[in-house]
Amino acid sequence: MKFTYNDGGRKDAGYKGETGDCAVRAIAIATGKPYQEVYDKINEIGKSEHIGKRKRGKSDARTGVYKRTFKKYIEEELGWKWIPTMFIGQGCKIHLREKELPKGILIARVSKHYVAIINGVIQDLYDPSRQGTRCVYGYWQRG
Repeated sequence: MKFTYNDGGRKDAGYKGETGDCAVRAIAIATGKPYQEVYDKINEIGKSEHIGKRKRGKSDARTGVYKRTFKKYIEEELGWKWIPTMFIGQGCKIHLREKELPKGILIARVSKHYVAIINGVIQDLYDPSRQGTRCVYGYWQRG
């Protein structure tokens, strides 16, 4: 799969260094929304999360976003649709490969990472495909 470096507007928003903001970058790239707008909205949604035994912290745009928070923003706020590609007991069927994913604008969920894909081209800070072996749990596309 082809790869293009894209920080989603992170540098232009004044952020520096390395961090765990893949959810914010992926949404900003796929939707065309400003990085700061997505960053602020994720943090706003994260404030209403509950902490429990297995969930020790709240979603944070800079350090990581829980699935529920990501889903709430992308589905409920923006109207994107989740397409699952992996089910319990089934094993990996779809990988980060151009021929296995549809054309268009997608946000794929892979292990511990969200990545924007535009017409078969990965848009991220690095190539997370692992030479086409990275399993895709599912992806969002505009509804």
